[in-house]
Amino acid sequence: MTIIKNNLFAEIEKTITSLDPATISNERKTVLQPLVDYIQNKVVDQEPIRINFICTHNSRRSHLSQVWAQTMAHYFQIKGVACYSGGTEATALFPMAANTLSNTGFKIERITENDNPVYSIKYADNEHPILGFSKKLDDEFNPKSEFAAVMTCSQADGGCPFIAGAEKRIPITFEDPKAFDNTPQQEEKYKERSIQIATELFYVFSQINQ
Repeated sequence: MTIIKNNLFAEIEKTITSLDPATISNERKTVLQPLVDYIQNKVVDQEPIRINFICTHNSRRSHLSQVWAQTMAHYFQIKGVACYSGGTEATALFPMAANTLSNTGFKIERITENDNPVYSIKYADNEHPILGFSKKLDDEFNPKSEFAAVMTCSQADGGCPFIAGAEKRIPITFEDPKAFDNTPQQEEKYKERSIQIATELFYVFSQINQ
């Protein structure tokens, strides 16, 4: 696929061009295929594409997934994509998750000061920022119908047998970098998880025919 020139920040674009989808196993591609199919069907039908990434606390994996998915939609020039995130409970966007994105080139600004701060996350100069904050999956901020619910952690997947309003429920689970909090490996492991998520979402959006 030919990539149309976009206005992504240079450091993010550099990261994207370094990703290697060949590292994704065939088994994992099978896990990703329902999301490919969902997006492709929406493109064919010329319908809005809404994706809500869900994990337990909406603090790490779901935010990384939301941000990378929105960025990949922009990179591959797939129109009408709106990405969200939510949890089975609300906590806060974990600072190391925000730092990991910042270290990859995203411009992040903390725009409220409270126990659950709101972050402005920009991937390009002329695109709307992603608003990052922890919220329950059915928060007013999130879509109420005609969306795909992507379950990014096995706990949320097992604990939410029903997602109200979701057209499609797609389990794409990731290991939680939280296991390495307060260890010397923390920064490395958050980056590793972020790159895995970015690589897999690159693959997903690269499969879409427009």
